[in-house]
Amino acid sequence: MDIQGKNILITGADGFIGSHLTEILVEKGANVKALALYNSFNNWGWLENINCLNEIEVICGDVRDPHFMKKITKNTDIIFHLAALIAIPFSYTAPDMYIDTNIKGTLNVCQAALENNVSKLIHTSTSEVYGTAKYIPIDENHPIQPQSPYSASKIGADSIVESFYRSFDLPACIARPFNAYGPRQSARAVIPSIIIQAMAGKKEIKLGDTRPTRDFNYVKDTCSGLVKLAESDKTAGETINIGSNYEISIGDLFKLIKSIMNSDVEIIKDEQRIRPEKSEVERLWCDNTKIKQFTDFNPEHILEKGLKETIDWFSMPENMKKYKENIYNV
Repeated sequence: MDIQGKNILITGADGFIGSHLTEILVEKGANVKALALYNSFNNWGWLENINCLNEIEVICGDVRDPHFMKKITKNTDIIFHLAALIAIPFSYTAPDMYIDTNIKGTLNVCQAALENNVSKLIHTSTSEVYGTAKYIPIDENHPIQPQSPYSASKIGADSIVESFYRSFDLPACIARPFNAYGPRQSARAVIPSIIIQAMAGKKEIKLGDTRPTRDFNYVKDTCSGLVKLAESDKTAGETINIGSNYEISIGDLFKLIKSIMNSDVEIIKDEQRIRPEKSEVERLWCDNTKIKQFTDFNPEHILEKGLKETIDWFSMPENMKKYKENIYNV
């Protein structure tokens, strides 16, 4: 499917990944309708900072409203569904919000897509649904393990999407990105947390458990994967990982960032950043064989290159002032 000229809706467009995806789709010549979560300040999140704001239609609303979703999906060719609550620590505090947004919101998107004959739905899942790796690298046949209310809600959302494909032939693909990072990411994530604390002049950086490993992916590579899944005519009904096929521990990641920044900061353990023991996902390492079989996806950013670009972005005072380095974001 050629993206150029297509009418595309992005839910969660105001977020970290969604804002980058918006820019890429505009560059490809798509007609983009960007959904931002309604708020009385009329703030469009990270969409406020993109360079193509005048080339898109921004709509404020909420995926939790089924009537609203049916209305805004009319005359839509492709939906990229990214709207979700994603902070794992907050899911321990407010699990009901995660069920409502991530599962029911996804149901509303699927129902609206079906009723309005949308040609393709790309639903964004997460590698967290796999839990701690039982084997590596993790392919799409790996067992699903809900180790947090967040991951449980995303497993539920994925199941809703799959059920609509099987029951109603909804042309949907479940995209399963591993850990994205880059400019505009929330300070709750480990990479911006390290960078922000170091740039604020901290000599000791507060982190949680540094033993777990992750497969980190630069946000533009993640978005490229999402777009390629939409462009492919073979991905309907499939669940497909997006990742780099490379793992690194949080401790080694800290050392790499420290080296790039030429910093002398050290780590101190912050108990409030530690997940409950049985909830911590110890190891994530993506097998990206399937996406390469279905598309020509190939990550362009090795970790060090992506980290340098991320650090450069955070180095700009106008970007740093958007963050509160003294507050731990859950």
